[in-house]
Amino acid sequence: MSEAAPEIWFYHLERSTLDQVLPGLLEKTRERGWKALVRASDPRLLDDIDERLWTYRDESFLAHGRATEAEAPRQPILLTETTENPNAAQALFIVDGSELGDTKGFDRCFIIFDGRDEAALTGARVRWKALKDQGGNLAYWKQSPEGRWEKAA
Repeated sequence: MSEAAPEIWFYHLERSTLDQVLPGLLEKTRERGWKALVRASDPRLLDDIDERLWTYRDESFLAHGRATEAEAPRQPILLTETTENPNAAQALFIVDGSELGDTKGFDRCFIIFDGRDEAALTGARVRWKALKDQGGNLAYWKQSPEGRWEKAA
């Protein structure tokens, strides 16, 4: 884990859903050798993500667990509602506007928001400005018309 301030990447969903995007980002995170923490304030959303990570692809799954389980510290991907980091993850994923919390120790934080949801879009803009004003190391990614991710800021 890094002692420096993490990169904070905003992912603006316009053409894809969270279900379509999150597994791929988690795969790339694991390919780096990093552990991941997925944080949401809505337990039903975590239930949906939990199911999706087991079934998103016929030939594979993403091993993961819940922060409330006994083996949480050993999980490569952990789903949580809290601001704790029990698996010492290097990557933090915020998927529903939940609290970012203390980012110390993370190498990268992903803030994924649905650009078709006006409240989510407004919340992301407010969060971007606040983090920018604090000197955050920010990047903004959006989808091209072809569906590829492009760094826009």
